[in-house]
Amino acid sequence: MPRRSFLAALGTGAGALLTARAAGASDAPSAAGRLDRIGLELYAVRKAMKENPEKTLAAIRAIGYTDVELLWSFKNFDRSPQQVKATLKAEGLTATSAHIAPETLLSEWSESLRTAKLLGHQYLVMPSLPSETKRSLDAWKIWADRFNAAGEEARRAGIWLALHNEPDHQRKVEGEFPLDVFLKRTEPKFVRFQLDVGNMLMGGGDPMDFLNRHKDRIGSFHLKNVVADRTKDTELGAGTFDLRAFLAAVPELAKKPCFVEQEGAADELASAKTNLEYLRGLSW
Repeated sequence: MPRRSFLAALGTGAGALLTARAAGASDAPSAAGRLDRIGLELYAVRKAMKENPEKTLAAIRAIGYTDVELLWSFKNFDRSPQQVKATLKAEGLTATSAHIAPETLLSEWSESLRTAKLLGHQYLVMPSLPSETKRSLDAWKIWADRFNAAGEEARRAGIWLALHNEPDHQRKVEGEFPLDVFLKRTEPKFVRFQLDVGNMLMGGGDPMDFLNRHKDRIGSFHLKNVVADRTKDTELGAGTFDLRAFLAAVPELAKKPCFVEQEGAADELASAKTNLEYLRGLSW
């Protein structure tokens, strides 16, 4: 997802849980599996959400999605926590996660955690960091320390705090990959990571390699695919990345929320439907 607006809004959030049922050991890729729950990141349908959030959430459920990941960083499209909770309940959608602005960690964090509990979140995820992290590893370390402190409080509330990757996170800062620095400095018992497969590909990275190196830290996923030159995303079944092999390699996938996110679709809801049908047809 591109850099979100850094408005620290205390909207509601709901997430999307994409689970897989496996027939093998829980700590290894399954011999056979399929996706049982499929979630949608609402950035994928942001234009429709801006026009009519309630109508769009109803359409998402009618398409067949069971979960959504909401955008606190978008002020939840000007809906209050109570309004979003009521709509989710009416449509039968589950709210597992929300994306938040960086400033949310710095102001009224305890109140944000109470809102997250109200909405049934398991995760609060920061999709990007302020611009100083593009130039300074010290800035990354400062934010890692903030994540540790905020994540410890979040765990006491039964919530996980996580960072999500952008394409530019694959560029070295002062000779090092910033995500590696961040993950090394943060405490696994307090902080998790949301791996956006498409963003990593567009940045020049290898999601499978990252999964193999950091599988114990990754708690949720954004599922997207990319065109051959990795300049943009496309429908999941039309891209060049082998999502089937990737999902089969995720340990205990059933416990890890996953969200479909195609950012550049010409028809947001039509592509959301196409992507759902593709994932429903996957097995391994």
